[in-house]
Amino acid sequence: MEERLNALLRLAISLKATDIHFTRTRLGTKVEMRVNDRIRLVKSDPKDDKMIRYLQYLANLDVGNLIRPQTGQFEYLVDDVIVSLRFALIHNQHLDNAVLRILNSDLCIGVRSLSTSADQNSFFRKMMTYRSGLYVCSGPTGSGKTTSLYTLLHNVTGKKIFTIEDPIEMQSENFIQLNINETIGFGYDEAIKQVLRHDPDIIMIGEIRDEITAHMAIRAANTGHTVVTSLHAASCPLAIERLLELKVEKGQLYNVLIGISNQRLFSQMASDRKVVIYETMDRDEIIYYFRYGKVSSDFYALDERIEDAKRKGVIQTGEFSHEFTVA
Repeated sequence: MEERLNALLRLAISLKATDIHFTRTRLGTKVEMRVNDRIRLVKSDPKDDKMIRYLQYLANLDVGNLIRPQTGQFEYLVDDVIVSLRFALIHNQHLDNAVLRILNSDLCIGVRSLSTSADQNSFFRKMMTYRSGLYVCSGPTGSGKTTSLYTLLHNVTGKKIFTIEDPIEMQSENFIQLNINETIGFGYDEAIKQVLRHDPDIIMIGEIRDEITAHMAIRAANTGHTVVTSLHAASCPLAIERLLELKVEKGQLYNVLIGISNQRLFSQMASDRKVVIYETMDRDEIIYYFRYGKVSSDFYALDERIEDAKRKGVIQTGEFSHEFTVA
C-alpha cells in the first residue's frame, strides 16, 4: 500500500493536483485527481480497493465507526519531502467516498505574481492597506482560494495576523494559527473572542460555510479589524448574494465589505506553471451593486477575462487526456 500511495502522490505533485478522490463501490475502487479544476481518472490498480482503509489508519480515523463522516490530517514523506495531507471520508451502504487533499506549503509568490493583470495586482495590494473591513476571496473548490489568501498575508509586513481555520491548511510561522475544534467547544465564535483579546490587525477566517461563520466574520470586521476569508460562489455578485442567503444583515454587509474576488485556475501556456484568472469588485463597485442591484458598466466579468487570456495566449485551452497512468 505504501508503494501505491507514493506513486499516487508523486503523480499528483507532478501534475500539481489539489485532491485525490477515491470512490469505492461493490464493483471496485475508482481513483481520480483534480487538476486545473477538472476531475481526471487515474488508471486503476488492485491495491486501490484497500487504499481507503490504509488512509483511515494514516489519518488516525476510527476504522470501526463509519456512521459519521470523518476527517483527519497527517504528514507523509514522499521522496524525502514532507507532504501535508488531509483525508475526509463519508460512507453509506452503497459506497465509500474519500478525498485526500494535498495541502500546499509553497508560498514563495509575490502579490505582483497573483494575476497577469496589473490592475488586479493593484487591487490585491490595496486590500491589505485597509485598517478595517471584510475582503472575500470566492470561487469553486480547487481554484486556489486558500493559496491566494496566504499569498496576500505573506506579503503583509508590520501587522499582527491571526488565522482561524478548520482545519489549518498551510502551516506558517508568519501568523498565529488557530484550529477550530468543535468537539471541545472551540468554535468560530469562541476563536473570534479569543483573537480579539490579542490585539490583531488582520484576521483570516479560512472559509465561510454556514450562518454562524458568516455572522462572526461580519462581527470581527465591525470591531475595526481587517478580515479576509474565502467563500464558495460562482462570481463576485453571487458571493454577495450567498452572504445574504446566510442571513447576514444587508446594512452591516454594505458597511464592512471592502472587496471581493472570484477566481479560476488554469495551466499557463507553454509552461507547467499555473495561473489564476480573477474578477474583482472594489469598494466603489460594491457600493454601486448595493444601490442598483447590478454591476456597473466598468465591471470586467470573469468570462471576459478568461477569453482575453486565451486570445493573448496566456492560458492553455486544450483538453487533458482522459486517464492518467501512474508510473
